[in-house]
Amino acid sequence: MARVLVGVGGSIAAYKACDLVSKLVQAGHTVDVVMTREAGWFVTPLAFNALTHRETLTDDTWTSTTGPAAHLAATEQADLFVVAPCTANLIGKFAHGIADEIVSTTYLGSSAPVLVAPAMNTRMWKHPRVQANVKVLEADGVTFVGPETGYLAEAEEGEGRMSEPATILAAVESALG
Repeated sequence: MARVLVGVGGSIAAYKACDLVSKLVQAGHTVDVVMTREAGWFVTPLAFNALTHRETLTDDTWTSTTGPAAHLAATEQADLFVVAPCTANLIGKFAHGIADEIVSTTYLGSSAPVLVAPAMNTRMWKHPRVQANVKVLEADGVTFVGPETGYLAEAEEGEGRMSEPATILAAVESALG
């Protein structure tokens, strides 16, 4: 099976990343997780440690025993880099080469194909700057899964909801061939 690196951004949709990671592990993939500090507001690294039986990489692990480049070592072995949820912030960082935390740094250090599952408010998703950044990433070969239309955290309905884990899993399997 494949080695999948999962980046988790700071969104309420981070809870879905737990389900996605579980499904990837159950499908036989080796999964490494790297998460932003903001993702930790919604789910803890311990949840991903339990699901993957591997250490979750965060900004704090840069100074731990895993070494300062553990996130880059994970990219060397990754067959695919999945970012779910991928926030407007991460999309902007990826599009403009900004590497100021562990997920954006991992993105720039990865040579694996990239699949992102956006998650944000409808107005953010439709903002011209976000759409311009999406076009930059698509031109770079990044694959987008979603976003979907549905109920959002702000108690609104609209496009911006992260795709369901089963949908992302299907896209992962397709990308892996």
